[in-house]
Amino acid sequence: MKVLRLKYAIPLLLVPVALLRVEAQPPRNGGSASADIGSDQPIRVDVDIVNLYTAVRNKQNGLVNNLEKTDFTLAEDGKAQTIKYFTRETDLPLTIGLLVDVSNSQRNLIEVERHAAASFFQSVLKKKDVAFLVSFGADSDLLQDLTGSPRVLEDGLSRMKLNGGFSGINSGPVPTATHARGTVLYDAVFAASNDVLAREVGRKAIILITDGEDEGSTETEKAAIEAAQKADTIIYGILYVDRQFYGGFGNFGGGYSGETVLKHMADETGGRLFTVDRKNTLDNIFDQIQQEMRTQYAIGYTPTNSVKDGSYRKIDLRTNNKDQKVQVRKGYYAMPNQQ
Repeated sequence: MKVLRLKYAIPLLLVPVALLRVEAQPPRNGGSASADIGSDQPIRVDVDIVNLYTAVRNKQNGLVNNLEKTDFTLAEDGKAQTIKYFTRETDLPLTIGLLVDVSNSQRNLIEVERHAAASFFQSVLKKKDVAFLVSFGADSDLLQDLTGSPRVLEDGLSRMKLNGGFSGINSGPVPTATHARGTVLYDAVFAASNDVLAREVGRKAIILITDGEDEGSTETEKAAIEAAQKADTIIYGILYVDRQFYGGFGNFGGGYSGETVLKHMADETGGRLFTVDRKNTLDNIFDQIQQEMRTQYAIGYTPTNSVKDGSYRKIDLRTNNKDQKVQVRKGYYAMPNQQ
């Protein structure tokens, strides 16, 4: 059993009770709906359905939002599957985890991140949506648990501060004797997925603001991605690099690999990688993510392979138009139902 790696940095009186949101929820893996996902009726979970949330883009990278079920073809491990539920989703509740890098390499960016995130929460959270906030550097800190209040999330953002340096053997909730800890990116994604999002239903996303460099995590990149996949969570990576910290422009030095890591995380979970630069500000990127999350297609199917042995199943979803790109997770884990 994995140990929770998020430190609770929330004042006791400010911890909200997690909201119960059962109406209009899509079925999570291990459940299916007795009504069409596109109906206005609450969905009742009874048997096995795999749920996919996907965005489709054209050659100009614009969102395509007028497709029908017949425009898609679906396969699992190379075998054709029948799409059972289909709708264009704009109003299904969202659960969002915002994970912000506050390590030494982000020292000069934290204030920009704080203000942009506050604006994002104000604009993106609708009725029944909830979000939580995690900062990570030498440790992962849960600054705000699940809440639907932008004001409460803004209070959490006000507690976000630099967490650089290296924690020693007695620092943090999980002692680490052999790893110097500077940016525990993988640990933060793993804990957010495994300890928060895995308990939620419906549409789930992690928005990860970082330069992508991990230093000292006890979890691996593979384990972090696997945790997100098992929690049915999409990762949107925002590459935000203080180029001066890495010695100027170019490749930031020979050892920098953050962009590759973030792109891999996003691709495997059905998200996207964004890069903050002069033409694409953090505010603009938040707007793009919000637009994408509100124009997704929700697709559900019953796998022809009904065995739940914990194995990984590859998903191939595409449209009939070869010029369109389908953005969806690469696969899922066929986990046994929890009793």
